[in-house]
Amino acid sequence: MALQKQRSLLLLIGLATLACSVALEANAQQRPRRPRKVNPAMLPIEDVAGLPRVLLIGDSISIGYTLPTRELLEGKANVHRPPTNCGPTIRGLEHIDAWLGEKKWDVIHFNWGLHDLKYLGPNGENLQDPDDPTSRQQVPPEQYEKNLRKLVERLKQTGAKLIWRNTTPVPPGSQGRAVGDSAKYNAIAAKIMQENDIEVHDLFSFSKARMNELMLEANVHFTPEGNKALAKEVAAVIGKALGQ
Repeated sequence: MALQKQRSLLLLIGLATLACSVALEANAQQRPRRPRKVNPAMLPIEDVAGLPRVLLIGDSISIGYTLPTRELLEGKANVHRPPTNCGPTIRGLEHIDAWLGEKKWDVIHFNWGLHDLKYLGPNGENLQDPDDPTSRQQVPPEQYEKNLRKLVERLKQTGAKLIWRNTTPVPPGSQGRAVGDSAKYNAIAAKIMQENDIEVHDLFSFSKARMNELMLEANVHFTPEGNKALAKEVAAVIGKALGQ
């Protein structure tokens, strides 16, 4: 009799625990999820009538200098960017038409590179060891050249003043990237830009000379002060292109 009561008690405890779990799960599903915080650089802007329109295309490096560049060119230009990390050239080919939209651009300041040259694992694992024989670059140099040529041809159709911003350095110890690859990819891009008479904005040399001052340690990204320094260079190049 005592054993039967013990079993009944355990069964009741189990049922109560299950009911509590179900209630908690249902409650969690009903609670509204907090919206993810959007990077202000990704937010669309309203054009100020009469000002030229500028488009910044690039990955997280360009995201970092978008807001300070916009501030420096306030009252001089409407500075837009796609609301995303533009990633490698393969993503650029997929989305370039949407990023360009239908309106006229006066200047397009653009880059692809750091995501092309990064290393992936055999199953697409992100940022893998470049020295691992099973790793591969996301977009090898030969394909990078083909992709970039297609993107340049599409950008030329806009009639905008095009400015190629070359790829910034890979510091020693950076995960999933090899030191020196930026220079290799920049050499490919430089040839394409020369053939198409497109201005090259050399942020690679600017950053390389001040790497310890402007960049994070063992990381391709820049400090907040580094982003501001890049923005000054970007704003100056764009301002010159606009005749300001």
